[in-house]
Formats: sequence, structure tokens, C-alpha cells
Amino acid sequence: MNRIEDYALIGDCHSAALVGVDGSIDWACFPRFDSPSVFARVLDDGRGGSFQIRPRDVRSVERAYLDGTNVLRTTFTTLTGTVELVDCMPVGRLAPQDLTRVHARGAILRKLTCTDGSVDIGVAIAPRFEYGANVPLFRLTSPTTGMIVGGADAMWITATHRLDWDEEALSGAWHLDAGDDAWIEAFWTPSNVQMAPTGPASPATLQQRLDDTVAFWRDWLARCSYDGEHREAVRRSALVLKALQYAPTGAVVAAPTTSLPEHIGGERNWDYRYTWIRDATLTLTSLFVLGFTAEADAFKLWLERASAGRPRDLQIMYGIGGERLLPEFILPHLDGHRGSGPVRIGNAAARQVQLDMYGQILQAAYLYVLADGQLNRRDWAFLSDLAEIVCERWMVPDQGIWEVRGPPRHFTHSKLTCWKALDRAIKLAKLRGYEGPTARWEAMRDRIRDYLLNEASPDGWFRQAAEVDAPDAAALLAPAFGFLAVSDPRVRATIDRVREELEHDGLVDRYRVPDGLAGGEGAFLLCSFWLVDCFTFAGELDRAGSLLDKLLGLANDVGLYAEEADVQTGAPLGNFPQAFTHMALVTSCAHLSAARRGQIPFGEPTDFAEHALHLLLSTTGRSPLTVAGPQRPPIRS
Repeated sequence: MNRIEDYALIGDCHSAALVGVDGSIDWACFPRFDSPSVFARVLDDGRGGSFQIRPRDVRSVERAYLDGTNVLRTTFTTLTGTVELVDCMPVGRLAPQDLTRVHARGAILRKLTCTDGSVDIGVAIAPRFEYGANVPLFRLTSPTTGMIVGGADAMWITATHRLDWDEEALSGAWHLDAGDDAWIEAFWTPSNVQMAPTGPASPATLQQRLDDTVAFWRDWLARCSYDGEHREAVRRSALVLKALQYAPTGAVVAAPTTSLPEHIGGERNWDYRYTWIRDATLTLTSLFVLGFTAEADAFKLWLERASAGRPRDLQIMYGIGGERLLPEFILPHLDGHRGSGPVRIGNAAARQVQLDMYGQILQAAYLYVLADGQLNRRDWAFLSDLAEIVCERWMVPDQGIWEVRGPPRHFTHSKLTCWKALDRAIKLAKLRGYEGPTARWEAMRDRIRDYLLNEASPDGWFRQAAEVDAPDAAALLAPAFGFLAVSDPRVRATIDRVREELEHDGLVDRYRVPDGLAGGEGAFLLCSFWLVDCFTFAGELDRAGSLLDKLLGLANDVGLYAEEADVQTGAPLGNFPQAFTHMALVTSCAHLSAARRGQIPFGEPTDFAEHALHLLLSTTGRSPLTVAGPQRPPIRS
């Protein structure tokens, strides 16, 4: 079985697939990210299903994305020749300049080109629908086309070379000489929809789909305004984040996979194919500061629909269509990745109380307006209601950013985000002249500040929770929110405590206190990037650069990151690729690059994200709005 680091991502902004270094597609769901899997060999070698292209007698493998795309090229050198495999999920545009609302065929397109000598290649298309529960029926409809049907799902196969079939798979044994091409496309449909290929695949048609997909990704990336250090890593991360946005609604998934383990053999296996308000707003903020604004507009509309305009009923997470019910259950027939069960579908965290989402929404709205984004009356009513909810609920214990499955606590990070929520609501009101009870919000913001400076840090450093005398890496965000400067003694003491108790040579654990679950986990990469940011804004640029270089070295061969890393080997753990990690890479690179240009105000309380946005706008010749600047018309209907 391939390991997590052996996979690369392809996607079409509707769903995604994982392609192994051996040419096997071992994970794909259709037609959405959160649909039941079609291929799931990554979770069970025998029952999961796969789409394999296997050259014979392989001696070495190299792979890379086509420049500026999510189109993967894998080069196999064999005993007899060399063959290139290009993989993509075709993407189409609904309008020539529209790179947000895109069309997807629900297909995987694969092109083989023999570039030297001759190569024999084995092909096997063996989907197992409904997470491996359904072994489908296989039939040929012509020598080069076939159908695969089971339950509610169907898959149609069209190729340029001969196919065979049996009860387990459609297959092929192909021979290519230098200069030869071979194509194969698999596309999903509901089983009640007849979309059978009318004949053999047309190489010209398939090449056009590939060319259109390459052009889509390159045209989108051309809008990236980042010109700082580690540009290629930032651009790759931006492409990953774009691929994780569900184009029909604007929702962003935390990762395209479920149940990839946080510890091999452990039980911390979760379904991340949903939209967390926190994760999505942070992801889109990182895209926003790179110059991608349409994605934020699409998410704003999704949030309006998902919440139905009722902020008091807001959940921490939803399905990508806005679904509220995400029941969690276990698939006992799947062994899990490398035997790491259980495999979970759904996520019970949807029922948790997590106070940080209010601050993330108000922060995103504040940055949006700073960049001259427009809010209507309904938007402001929603945001001001969120501020009122924070005033009422900030002293409610919650499960926190880490979604602990133990008893709720008064997590320091949650209180910090409540402070941030009110601070940004106040700034929004002043920025645009919006009406709201700002005096009350200011008084409550000051109460939360007093709590944080006393109850949450009685020993001069921020503990995980008022009732837990232990560090938590989430407290590293106190300076990032602009709550205190990195130079503040409490922040310095917190950084020192986190490093002493949670760091392993740059890799940072989230915490080390009981959380209601058995087993261990890897170091959380997001937390290591937070540490980079703290070093950067403290002016410790050599230390920040050294740690950032180490983290950049933990990407796999095509630049992708999981949620966590094994502290001994650096191997990725958890769902893959992970939006949180790629988001943090973008922001850390941007901050450090700005600091090395002398553009960071060391020693001052600074909202890290707001500062990054100011720098972006200055490079494009635009000036952000300021609270002290001219007031805009109060609001539009």
C-alpha cells in the first residue's frame, strides 16, 4: 500500500483524487468531495478499489505538476524505455473569464506517452462504490469502451487501446513504442443516467480537454500577486487551496480525504471532507492576501445560505452544500490506512460548541471591507448579531479549536477569538459608519482582555485554559490577533513554554493533556508555522528562516502537506492534503518575506493578517480603508 507521502492531488473544484507514485489512483469520490468513494484503496488495499496504470519493470519514478497547474506528470523509467503519465480531472469554464464557477465532467483523464524505447503497461480499473461496499458489474460496450455499474453509481470508460473485462475489473495490456500515445478516461454518472460513449475515444477531443484544464489552472494562478520568497511553494499551496473549494457553492473542505490516521495504528481518524467556518475563513484569507478575491465572494454567499441568515443557529461546520446534519459513523468493513482503523464517515464535531468561529468570521469581514469590499444591510445585521452573541456567550466553556472530545473548558484561544470578534466588529462599525452598540462592545472587549491577562495567564504566560495549567500551541496566536505584541513578556513567556514542553526540533505538538481520546498523534504542522510567525514579528529573522526552511523540507516530492508530521521521521500523518497547513505556509512565507524587506513593525501589537493585506494593497497601488480616514456611505441595501 502507498504511504501518505506517496500521493499527489488532482482535482476539478468539485472533487479530488489521490494518485500514487506507482500510478494507482487510490482515492476519489464523485460527484462531490463528500460523496461515497469510488476508489478507496488508500483505506483498504483489498476492498477499497483503484484505477491502476502500471508500467512493467520500473526502475525509477519522477513526478511533478505541469507548471502552474494541478495536472500531474509522472515519468517511469523501465528496463526497456521511458513513459510519461499525465493525470488530471478535466475542468471547464462556464464563461471565458469566470474562474470561480466552473464545470466538471466528473472524470479522470489519463494520457500515456512513450518517450524512449518501448514499454509494456498494465491497466486495471476496479472501482468499489459506496466506500468499498459495492462490487459492481463490469461490461465492455466496444473493444475500447466499457461500463461499470453498481447500485446508484456508474462509471463509463473510454480508451484508445483495447480493453478486457472480468468480474473484478476492466483491464488492458498495452504496448507503446517511442512516440506512441495512449489515452483513457473514466467518468462517473448516476446509474440511472445513460451516458454511454458512442465510440472509441478521440485523441483530439481528449487532448483538448487536457489543454483546457491546463489553461484554466494557469489563468487562475496568473492572478496571484505574490512576489516574495519561496514563490513556488506559495503558488503550489495556492493551487491546492483552490482545488479544495467546491465551485458550485463556494464552500472549502478542510481536506479531500477521510480517516487518514494521525498516528499509524491509532484511532484519531476523522472525516475532513466538510467545511469548518474557522478553517475556510482562514484559508480564504490567505488566498485573499495573494490577490484572489472571487473565492472570498463565493464563500460569503455560501455562508449566507448555510446559516439561513440566523447567526444564533450557526454551526461550526457544514456539508459543502450547506447541510447541517453530518452524523458520524464507522465503516467496519474497511481496515483503514495501513491497518489504522476505524474509518469514519461524517463528523460529530458538527454538534460541538466552538467559540472561535465568531472571531474568524468578523476578522474575514473586516479584511474584506479594508480592501473596499461591499457589505449590504443584511451582511451587517448578521455580523452585528455575531458580536452580540459573543457578548452573551464568551464565558461559556467550549471544545475549542482542537475539538476535544472530553469535557468543555474555558480555552484561552477561544477567549482570544472572542476578544478579536468584538475588536473587529468595533473597527468595522467605525470603518464604514455602520450603526451598532459599539460602546457596549468596547466594554465587553475590555472585560475579555482583563480575563485573558489575569485568569488565563496567572503565572505570566498563557495556559491552555483557565483551569488547565499546561501550554497549548494555540496561545501562539495572541500576537497574531493583535492582542499583544510579540515583545510583551507574557507572549515571550508563552513562546518559551510552548518550545520547552511541546516542540521537537521545530515540530510542535498542539498540547499534551488528556483530551478524551486514546492514542497519540503527530506534531501539528500549523503550530510550527505559527512559531515561524512569532519569530518573524519578534524580529528574529534568522530563527524564523531556519524553521521555515525545515518545514518547507517536509513537503512531499510534489509540494504537498498533510495535517501532521511524525516527530521522528517527518513523514506526513492525517488527512491529505490539508488546507490548514497550506494556508499557514502561505502566510508564513509572506510575513517573513515582508520582514526581510523591512516591512514589519517589530515590537508593536500587529494583526498579522491585516498587515499582510496592507502590503498586498500597497503593491497594487491601492490604499486600504482606515478607521480615521473618510467615511463611506453607511451601507447599501
